[in-house]
Amino acid sequence: MTDKSRKPVRKAVFPVAGLGTRFLPATKAVPKEMLPIVDRPLIQYAVDEAREAGIEQMIFVTGRGKSAIEDHFDISFELEATMRERGKDMSALDGTRLAPGHCAYVRQQEPMGLGHAVWCARDIVGDEPFAVLLPDELMWGKTGCLKQMVDAYQEVGGNFISVLEVPRDEVSSYGVIDPGKADGALTEVVGLVEKPKMEDAPSNKIVSGRYILQPEVMRTLENQGKGAGGEIQLTDAMARMIGTQPFHAVTFEGRRFDCGSKTGFVEATLALALEREDMAAQVRQIAARLLRG
Repeated sequence: MTDKSRKPVRKAVFPVAGLGTRFLPATKAVPKEMLPIVDRPLIQYAVDEAREAGIEQMIFVTGRGKSAIEDHFDISFELEATMRERGKDMSALDGTRLAPGHCAYVRQQEPMGLGHAVWCARDIVGDEPFAVLLPDELMWGKTGCLKQMVDAYQEVGGNFISVLEVPRDEVSSYGVIDPGKADGALTEVVGLVEKPKMEDAPSNKIVSGRYILQPEVMRTLENQGKGAGGEIQLTDAMARMIGTQPFHAVTFEGRRFDCGSKTGFVEATLALALEREDMAAQVRQIAARLLRG
């Protein structure tokens, strides 16, 4: 393994240019990533996860109407001054201020797929390995998903994806890895299959929205044609790199919430509220009352 393939992972790409049409009308004027899970916007959970993993620079691939994300991670002078004057607790704003130079914003001007969104960040990523976090996938665990991946990356280097095990009858809804050698939570990836039939699936380990990629993927994406849905797919680029660079999966020890769906969003809100000491008892009472009808 070369030193290059174990360069520290300092940068993370957040593809946040989507229109969020499944959440209309809520997302007509508010980015989907700014909708709150309890009292923090969805994007905040992904950024906090990246910081825990040692990420130094956050790269947001945005589209029109996403300025609220940029404002959220900026200093709000009027708000902070008013809170100080009134003696309010400022800790609620912890994590919402990204230091100068620690965040960057680039536009994906056309909705051409996840691969294209990642490629839009190529000049900022440069010749370094980088992480990709899909904020729709809220990964919740005692240790963050990306931190688990970075720890494994430091041991073996190369490319990484996070995976979760699901029942076999659910694999046709996801991308699935073709596994090689396994060592605990670490599994060699010898292939990727998108939404296979249950009987054809090489495993029940699904790709779950977190990646560590070597910079060569950008050159692969640059020369890649459109794939499924007429879009430039990141999965296709990763599949082409398997065999040319080490590729592993880390089985995430934690829970995944699909906040790209309304039911997943509600589930995440309820689950995280039930873990909050300041509201868990009341939420349980409310849920019990509602279930009684």
